[in-house]
Amino acid sequence: MKTIKHLLLSVAGCCLMAAGSVALAQETPTTAPAGVKIVEAKEVADLQKQGAVLVDTRKAAEYSEATIKGAISVPYDPEKSAKDAKFDPAQDKFDLAKLTDKNAKIVVFCNSGTCWKSYKAAVVLAKNGYKNIFWYRNGFPDWKARKLPTE
Repeated sequence: MKTIKHLLLSVAGCCLMAAGSVALAQETPTTAPAGVKIVEAKEVADLQKQGAVLVDTRKAAEYSEATIKGAISVPYDPEKSAKDAKFDPAQDKFDLAKLTDKNAKIVVFCNSGTCWKSYKAAVVLAKNGYKNIFWYRNGFPDWKARKLPTE
C-alpha cells in the first residue's frame, strides 16, 4: 500500500511539473500582426495550388526531418528576441534574400501557437514591404495531424 501511495504521489508530481512547463510556453497572439492574414490548413493548400511560397521557419534540422510538401526552409534562427508581440527583430536572424519577390504570396509556419518563429517572420516580412503574407499559426503539427502531404 505504501508503494502504491508513493507511486501515485510521484505520478501526480510529474503531472504538475508538466502542466507548469506547458503554462510557461507563451502562446503567440491569436490575431495576425499588421499586414498579415492568419490561415488554416485548407487555405494553405489552396494558396499553394495558386503558387504561394510555403516557408518553414523552423530550424534546418526540423525541416530536414519532415515538412509540408513543397515548402522551402528559411529558418528564423537564432531566435534571441523576447517571445512577445513587441519583440526586437534586430536581435534575430531571418534571411530575406531567399524571398526576393515582395508581391508573391508567402505562407509562413512553424510548430503551432507556442512557436514564435513564424509569427516573427511574418512581422519581419510585413515590415520589409512584402505584400501578401499569410501566417499558418497552427503550423506543421496541425498539417501532419490532418494527414496532408509531407516530405
